[in-house]
Amino acid sequence: MSDPIRLLLADDQALVRGALAALLSLEPDLDVVAEVGRGDEVVDAARRTGPDVALLDVEMPGLDGIAATAALRAALPGCRVLVVTTFGRPGYLRRAMEAGAGGFVVKDTPARQLADAVRRVHAGLRVVDPALAAETLAAGTSPLTERETAVLRAARSGGTVADLAAALHLSEGTVRNHLSAAIGKTGARNRATAVRLAEQNGWLLGD
Repeated sequence: MSDPIRLLLADDQALVRGALAALLSLEPDLDVVAEVGRGDEVVDAARRTGPDVALLDVEMPGLDGIAATAALRAALPGCRVLVVTTFGRPGYLRRAMEAGAGGFVVKDTPARQLADAVRRVHAGLRVVDPALAAETLAAGTSPLTERETAVLRAARSGGTVADLAAALHLSEGTVRNHLSAAIGKTGARNRATAVRLAEQNGWLLGD
């Protein structure tokens, strides 16, 4: 019998992380060798434990899962990545694949299918949730510029245009222009709806 596939799990929710570890450890050919709760702990943990596949959540403190994917692939190219997330957003899938992930599945994937996804990613195959893949093709890439994205990220917490301008070190007129452009590009009626639509499409992940 060949050696088991060594796994690293990264998820900021301890209960979810523990449940994934317990389910995957039931498989005779899978061995969970590391668990971390922050994205910026992934590379160091991988260097210590030498996993074959890392299962990364998208939204984590320290470093999001997509940035952690890129960092891990750069530091340890032999370790493959499977993104396992609650948030099946088209923009996340596209960016995860661009960062070097071998697969992208949602957390409600049945345990047997998740274990099979790990094996396929380990074998060098691409594994993508089919419904999300179709949504990603339909959604296309983000229409927002880098500055429009930054303004919408800042707008998630509410605040006036003056507040946003101060936080981003921009003039109020510039903030209004970027908000107006973002509202138009997302087809929204106001900035709150623009934020929600951009969030749903996975366009606002980042700092």
